[in-house]
Amino acid sequence: MKNYCIDVGNTFTKLGVFEAGELRSVKSVDNLKSLKSLINGDLDVAKNYIVSSVGADSLQISKELELDLSRLHHLKWNMPLPIKLEYETPNTLGADRIASACGAKKLFPDSNLLVIDAGTCITYDFIDSQGSFWGGGISPGLSLRAKALHNFTSRLPMVEISSEPKLVGTSTKTAIESGVFNGFKAEIKGIISEYRKKFGDLKIILCGGDSKWFDPDRDIFVIPELVLIGLDSILTYNVNQKK
Repeated sequence: MKNYCIDVGNTFTKLGVFEAGELRSVKSVDNLKSLKSLINGDLDVAKNYIVSSVGADSLQISKELELDLSRLHHLKWNMPLPIKLEYETPNTLGADRIASACGAKKLFPDSNLLVIDAGTCITYDFIDSQGSFWGGGISPGLSLRAKALHNFTSRLPMVEISSEPKLVGTSTKTAIESGVFNGFKAEIKGIISEYRKKFGDLKIILCGGDSKWFDPDRDIFVIPELVLIGLDSILTYNVNQKK
């Protein structure tokens, strides 16, 4: 039995195929038609599905993909989960935050964890060694910082950061690049330091598109496919509950 984990994001959709808990393949597409052809290309294999969406209706997505409804799960905060949500407003909790927390707990089941998802926003989530999710923080991501400077001022240009900028910007453009990038990195490093002071023994897991700007370090792990790993963990947990 294969697990098909579908993560519908703001700009593209990822399909992760798992077998016995191992990630076998990852594909990214920008439309549902392409995703449908990927799923239907493996007709001879029995599958379970889970759909996670940050914006679109996951039920509508599953209908468009013509998935086997008897083997389909939609990620929701109130479904059975391998972690315990202690968040005060779980109904407002993003599906990607739930999935990444479950992925981290699968990889490091006995540790205190700080999960940092560096995407459009930066989210910080603390999961204790008992598997309880407590929440953390949300702040603007790298691209959002650049857009804010451009959109909320009259003369600052829009910049896109494709390589690590120099520390001392010698033009307005390079000064924005330096401020945005180094502020982004300094914030994350500072938050990590504060969590380490408070919780001591702590593993840090980074994911999201801008996690590429960080190198693995002492108890710091960069795991780009953490959300997919979490979706597989949630799907397996729910399938086993039915047995």
